[in-house]
Amino acid sequence: MEIRRRADVLEACAALPATTDERPFGPETAVAKVVGKVFALTPLDSEVESVTLKVAPAHGEALVRDHPWIRPGYHMNKRHWVTVTLGPGSDGELVHDLIVNSYDLVVAGLPRAQRP
Repeated sequence: MEIRRRADVLEACAALPATTDERPFGPETAVAKVVGKVFALTPLDSEVESVTLKVAPAHGEALVRDHPWIRPGYHMNKRHWVTVTLGPGSDGELVHDLIVNSYDLVVAGLPRAQRP
C-alpha cells in the first residue's frame, strides 16, 4: 500500500488489528492507538500532511539522516518518534512500512495477554 495522503494514513492505521482512531487532543489531531497505546499521530488541520510514528532509536536516527522528508518527532521524544511529511517527495511504501513498524513496536511492549 502506498501512503501519499492523510486519508491513506488513517486507512492504513484502521486496517491493523485492535486499533482505534481517537481525538484526545481535540478534533484537529487523529491519534491511532492499539489497546490504548499510541502508535501514530496525524494532524488533520495542517496544510502540510504528515504522520508521527514510533521508531527504534537507531532506526529513527538513520531515517532522519537518509531522508529529508523525515525529521525527529514533532512534540514527541526525539529518540523514539519521527515525523514523516507525506506527498510526492516521500516514499509511499516506506511510509506504510513505518506505520506497521510503529504498530509492531507498541504491540511488542504490551503484556502478552493484551496483544492482538
